[in-house]
Order: sequence, then structure tokens, then C-alpha cells
Amino acid sequence: MSTDTDTNETTNTNDTAEESSGHCSTPDSDGEVAEEIAIISFERKLDTAEEIVGGIGENYERVDIIEYHSDVFAEFWGEYDCLIGLMASGIAMRKTAPLLDDKWDDPAIVIVDEALTWAIPITGGHHGANQVAHDLSKLGAVPAMTTASEAAGKQGVESKAKALDTHVVNGDSTVATNLAVLNDDLGPVARLDGPRVVLVGDDVTVLKRNGPDGVVIGTGTVSGVKKSQVLDAWKVVLADLDLTFGDVDFVATAARKEGEEGLYEAARAIGTGVVLFEKEVLERFEGPSPSRSKELIGWPGIAEASAIAGGSEHDLAREKERFENAVTVAVGR
Repeated sequence: MSTDTDTNETTNTNDTAEESSGHCSTPDSDGEVAEEIAIISFERKLDTAEEIVGGIGENYERVDIIEYHSDVFAEFWGEYDCLIGLMASGIAMRKTAPLLDDKWDDPAIVIVDEALTWAIPITGGHHGANQVAHDLSKLGAVPAMTTASEAAGKQGVESKAKALDTHVVNGDSTVATNLAVLNDDLGPVARLDGPRVVLVGDDVTVLKRNGPDGVVIGTGTVSGVKKSQVLDAWKVVLADLDLTFGDVDFVATAARKEGEEGLYEAARAIGTGVVLFEKEVLERFEGPSPSRSKELIGWPGIAEASAIAGGSEHDLAREKERFENAVTVAVGR
């Protein structure tokens, strides 16, 4: 993020480059993780369906098991965010193809075999299917993601929207912007503070906040940090400000912390995204507390700098505190 022009630059995680059609104007169009899931299973595979519920059920608001019949997809189309087909992919494809209408509105579909060897998103990869496939990997299934950005190890526009708690206003634009992601030409997300009028072209994706700005938890961690350590630290600093996890906009950290599983698990547990800031951005927002990280690794103190950079007011609500020599947390507004 930058302060000179009120245009704030971020890069973030949590991701698309498939063709886009239709108009996106609701918070449901940001690539968010599915919350209500139905597992559609043949009778002989119901034990496997129960195993899936036991393995991933706690991650979702609702996971139902529905026994397969010829019109089952049509009957429950639109009632769930994601449909897991415990069956051959050909069956699911033939039954769902006539129902597909718009990638922004269609439910995500994931196919998994009885042996839990493969988890294959076939629609809605960035609208829940990829995340469900990832969760199924905890049961041993290999997530076979074919969306271009995942295949290239990059973060698409929909995932940027999810991490920032925003939604894509103009869905058609994501064709161009996700191609730019693949070609490393997109650059950071620009944040514009209004009121102001902006004129954009068809190759500019506009993100709009889903709600009012909350606080940003700036977090630095040691390698191998545990989810519980991160959550415990967050609880302390938020309680000190009379805040809860519901007041958190997103978690902010340094790009060098990408892939730190304990941090990402903690963010998923509180239902928020992780925004990554590059070194040059953090250098513009160094916090007031002394830090040895600049001397040791050349980076400014991560917790305070990322909290300040991420906050819409670039204001530090709570200076950093270190917990268990594993987690450092600051809060920005």
C-alpha cells in the first residue's frame, strides 16, 4: 500500500483464469469457500460419505449426505454451495451439464472416488471447489486442480477478493486480469480511498468491500508455528482492544511468510484471508517499535508494518507484542 496518492498496493493469498461470463454484484461472487455442502453418493458408498463428513465436516456450516437418484443434481441445484459427487466423473458431468448457466451462480462441483484417491473440481474451482478438494486431501485424496492459476502456482483475482473481504463488481473483466496474473503482469491490487470517481476499462477488475472496514491483524511468525499459538496470540491482542475475531478484516503479513501453514490454518479458523505485503511496501510503513529483523534479514518489523500498511487509515491501534517466542502481533486500523 502507498500513501502518496491514496492508492494502496497489496498482494494477497488464499485464487482464476478460466473464462468468465456474467455480472458479479454480490458478496457471494468473490471466490469464497463454500459453507453448505451436499455429498451425493450411491447407496453402496454411503460409508465413504460418512467418512468424508467426519473428516471435513467441522470446516463447514453444513454437510449433508444425499443418496443418488437420476434427478438428484437437478433437485438440489442451487441449494448448496458445493456438491461432492462420490461417483465417476462421467456420471456427474452428464447430469450437471444441462444445468450449468453462469460460473458466478452455479454451485461448485467436486468429484471424488470411493477409495478417496482423487478429488477433482470440475466447476467452480475458485468458488469453493478448489478449497473443498484441498480439504479432502486431508483424507488422502489428491486434489486434481486444473484452474490455470492454481496449476501455475499463482493467485487469481477471485482469491484476492476473498482475502480482502471484497467482491468482484464486474465479472467479465477477470478474463483479462487473470491472464495478467498468469503472465506476471497484473501487479499489486490498488486501493482507492474516496470519495472519488474512477473511469476504468474492460480489463480492470473492480473489487468492492462486503462491509465496513474492520481491523487488520499484522502477524509475524517463526517457521513451523502452530495454529493454536497464532490463535492464542490473536485472542489476547483483540481482547485488549475489546474486539473479537468478527471485527477482523484480514490478516496481514510479509510475502516471505507465504505458505506458513500454521498461520493460514489460524486465518481459516476465524474465517478471514491472509494478505501478503512485499518488502518494499512494508518499508514504507515501518512501525514505531524497534526490530532486529531489518538488521538480521533486511526486512522491517513484519507485525507493525503489515498492520499499518493493511489498515485503511494506516493507523496502529496496538503496538506489537511477542508471544511464546513464536508469534508477533500488532493491530492496524
